[in-house]
Parts: sequence; C-alpha cells; structure tokens
Amino acid sequence: MTKLTYTEKKDTRSGFGAGLHELGKSNKNVVALCADLTGSLKMDAFKKDFPDRFFQVGIAEANMIGLAAGMTIGGKIPFTGTFANFSTGRVYDQIRQSVAYSGKNVKICASHAGLTLGEDGATHQILEDLGMMKMLPHMTVINPCDYNQTKAATIAIADHEGPVYLRFGRPKWPIFTPADQKFEIGKAINMIEGSDVSIFATGHMVWQAIEAEAILAEKGISAEIINIHTIKPLDEEAILASVKKTRCAVSAEEHQMNGGLGDSIAQTLSRNLPLPLEMVAVNDSFGESGTPEELLPKYGLGPDDIVNAALKAIARK
Repeated sequence: MTKLTYTEKKDTRSGFGAGLHELGKSNKNVVALCADLTGSLKMDAFKKDFPDRFFQVGIAEANMIGLAAGMTIGGKIPFTGTFANFSTGRVYDQIRQSVAYSGKNVKICASHAGLTLGEDGATHQILEDLGMMKMLPHMTVINPCDYNQTKAATIAIADHEGPVYLRFGRPKWPIFTPADQKFEIGKAINMIEGSDVSIFATGHMVWQAIEAEAILAEKGISAEIINIHTIKPLDEEAILASVKKTRCAVSAEEHQMNGGLGDSIAQTLSRNLPLPLEMVAVNDSFGESGTPEELLPKYGLGPDDIVNAALKAIARK
C-alpha cells in the first residue's frame, strides 16, 4: 500500500506567487495585475523584480479584467490576482463578455477560495466559483492541491492558449506532491491505487482524501485516490478507468455540491457507466467565520465524512 506523508505545510497562494515570479524571469510577455491585494496574493516578488510589468489597479476588479483582456491583443499574457470571490462573482459579466466569449488569453488567478479562507466569513468564502467558471465556454478550470502543484500549475498555464481560472487558498496545507513535477492540464493523477472505491478529490480535499484512505485501510477497504486538479477539461478517461475497476465512487471538493466536481463526474458516469456515486461537498449552504480546522468537519468536508461516503457508495454496489 502506498503511504503518502508530508514534512512541511505551506499555503497554496505562495505556490502561485513563486510560480508567477519564475514566469517573470522566463517569459517577458507575462504581466501581472492586482486589485489591491498584492501581499495576500503573494505577488510581491514579481512586483519588486518586474515593476514595469506589474499593474496595481486598486479595488476595481471589473477594470482589471477589462485591462487584462486588452493586453492580450498586444501579445501579453496577463495574470490577474484577487480573492476568488472578487475574481468571479464580482466580475462575472466582464469575464463572460471580454474574456471567455472571445477566447482571450487571460489567466484569472484566485486566492482565498472555499471554506478554508476561515475567519473572513461567509461573504468571502465563495463556494460557487468552480461551477460558475466551468460553465463558461472556452474556460479552463484548475484547482491544485498543494504548494508544489500550484507553483507548477501557474507556470504551465502561461503556455496554454486561452482563458484559465486558477483557484488556490489561504491556509498552510501539507505539501505532498513532488517539487519537480510537470503539470499536465486535464490529466488526473492517481495518488494511491485501490480496488474497492474510487475517491476523486480536488484542491485541499485531496489531502483530506488521503487521510480518509488510511482510515479505510484500517477497516480493510482499498480506496483509490485520484487527484482531479483540472475540473475542466475533465479527465473522463481516468475517471471511467478507475470506476470500471472499483464499481463505485466518491467525489470530494471544497465547493457547493451543486455545480462542482461531483456534478461533472455524475454527468460522466450517467452517460458512460451508471454506478453509485456519493458527493462530499457543502450542501446548499453559506459558510461562516471560523478556522479551517473547525469549518471543514462542520460542513461535512473532513476525512471522516469521506470515509462515510465511501462506505455508503460501497453498500450501494
């Protein structure tokens, strides 16, 4: 049995900052725009070393998206940075009309997503963003699981032609993927092989799924853990290959149950392989102020919740 562990915790937003700084050194067409949250988005190093390619637009997110769309016409690759709530909900019209509709090469980079934003509370804990963004034609949607994968994803999306939504978070989180990894958009990663149930997790929930796998193993249940870092395009081939083997599945995401990863997997299974699926997600609720350690189990996103979902899925085979 594969055993995944970690020696360090680091916030995924810092992975974005590190990846953006690397891009600044390697790609002169990369520019960065921020809506008054340079420190929170970890864009300081890029700003310091490439001041002529950094644009502080202030608390004017709609303007930031419009500026970014225009910059692509001149061959620039703009990375916009603000909180996920302001990156999507506040500027959805601008993204739809100025970016997605015309396929502009804008990278919408969104921090402080999900419940793990914590103490800032429900108004900032957006749980609808993956659904909003995956529904837009031409939009690629990525939700990496740790610091290393976020850094690799940030670097990779610069070479992808077309709009991208990159989601990451605030809390210090286990680092358990390789520092030298090559990030492949749309290619799921099999973290742990198993035979009794497939657990498809994204973002911070990948680590929660890994912890759940250890609990299930103690019960004599073999769980396969798949890291779905790309919500769109979805790696349907990897999903179907795993479920053909295990005959049941669980999805796990720090997002509303409606419209998220679970919905995408359900569509895939219903069309190709109708087998039991249980969804671990926030169930039609806003969040509240609290630490990630308090909020995740309260809203049904803890390792024990994944374990219980796996047991239900197995019982439905």
